[in-house]
Amino acid sequence: MSSDLYIYYRVAAANAQQFDVAAAAMQAGLSLQHQIATALKRSPEIKDAHHTWMEVYSSVPPDFTEIVEQAVTQHGLAALIDGPRHTEFFVNISSCA
Repeated sequence: MSSDLYIYYRVAAANAQQFDVAAAAMQAGLSLQHQIATALKRSPEIKDAHHTWMEVYSSVPPDFTEIVEQAVTQHGLAALIDGPRHTEFFVNISSCA
């Protein structure tokens, strides 16, 4: 069963533009290489000089976090992220009501 991967973390607001360009390039490559849909989101507010960012990857296999971590390293994103990256998988469910 495939699932969606959500990864969130904090980036200094001063690094937002640089991070946006690098993360968008990383996701474009992953999307093309693995034929998946991606999204990059950012909180609108700044807290403690940081935005919260979120990467979204749709319909990925269970080992996709390893692929993303390799891409993060290759694109130099880790240097722009403050603190840990939080990773969560979600699966689609059907509701019967």
